[in-house]
Amino acid sequence: MVDCPFCKMISGELAGSLVYQDSICSALMSIQPINPGHVLLMPNDHLADLSELPDETAQHLFSIGRQLAASIRSSGVECEGINLYLADGKAAGQNIPHLQMHIIPRYENDGFELNISPRGAELSTREDLENNAYHIRQTLKDLSSLE
Repeated sequence: MVDCPFCKMISGELAGSLVYQDSICSALMSIQPINPGHVLLMPNDHLADLSELPDETAQHLFSIGRQLAASIRSSGVECEGINLYLADGKAAGQNIPHLQMHIIPRYENDGFELNISPRGAELSTREDLENNAYHIRQTLKDLSSLE
């Protein structure tokens, strides 16, 4: 995509601190890190969101993400844990429409947390859970029959 900053960094048109690159994906240091060592892993092809992500690319991204997480843990960057985070869509916190997996080093009391909304603090009823599970299963069956 012409105006995508990630596409421009992957191609070298814009500066980026490259950590990893192969024919499928690239990993760059985040310029707005949650913690030092925060890496963004993304497909080289401009894919806006999960709906555009081919299964093979998804598998490759997760495999490389695991390797990057292990590298971060061994790198000397402060890291007691790792969050893998992928926001799909603006409402989920995706600011740039180029799919990216955040690999975030974590440590005790680092100040980063995902807050549960007041609605999420209430336990769902079994009936609500079963109803939602039913609808998701039905949609999943419909989607898998298209393949």
